[in-house]
Amino acid sequence: MRLILIVIASMLTLLPDWAMAQASIPLITTQPTANGGSDYSLSLQILLLMSLLTLLPAALITMTSFTRILIVLAILRQALGTTTTPSNQIILGLALFLSLFIMAPVFDVAYNAALMPYMEEQIGFEDALNVAKEPFREFMFSQTRKTDLALFSDLGNYGKFATEDDVPMVVLLPSFLTSELKTAFQIGFLLFVPFLIIDLVVAAVLMSMGMMMLSPMLISLPFKLMLFVLIDGWTLITATLVSSF
Repeated sequence: MRLILIVIASMLTLLPDWAMAQASIPLITTQPTANGGSDYSLSLQILLLMSLLTLLPAALITMTSFTRILIVLAILRQALGTTTTPSNQIILGLALFLSLFIMAPVFDVAYNAALMPYMEEQIGFEDALNVAKEPFREFMFSQTRKTDLALFSDLGNYGKFATEDDVPMVVLLPSFLTSELKTAFQIGFLLFVPFLIIDLVVAAVLMSMGMMMLSPMLISLPFKLMLFVLIDGWTLITATLVSSF
């Protein structure tokens, strides 16, 4: 106990010197660049990078294929009638890894064009961000309907855009999400129809036999599972989702 008190006392005596030494380190410094811009200090760049990392979950949902895949898998589980199987964790994991598989070319372009030059100090932090978002913009434009772009352009009073480069992210992001929701529900509807037909057939048979107290969902579940297994449903679903991009 006495040794601990001595260590604490010595640390307290060194605290003013340490504080003065830390006060001499500038938090934010800027340097002019050759093109007329500004290059920020490393501490500020690290702060901005850590702030961007907190936005990764939002970027995963709004700028990748994750939303479409997750909605389709949730509708499929509802159509099968297995409300808790597969579990939410399994569906999220499958949607995540399918998204990584689909977005791998986009990530490669962003890594080679933005992150690697920035780590090698060939480009600045702001230039790296501008270069990194280009492959994501191309991906989102390829999946966004023109009607959705026109809708949010009119809602924001932006007018008509001459080229895709003129479209700001505040217009592209909601347009992309709206298009993804439409596509996901269209695929989900096509998946739901065959299982709905099985439910209707089973319900009609039970009604004709007078078994009104027996739940049609309980009887139709084995038939839906058997159909899904015989057609190799998971392979077809994953192949359809990947090819839809």
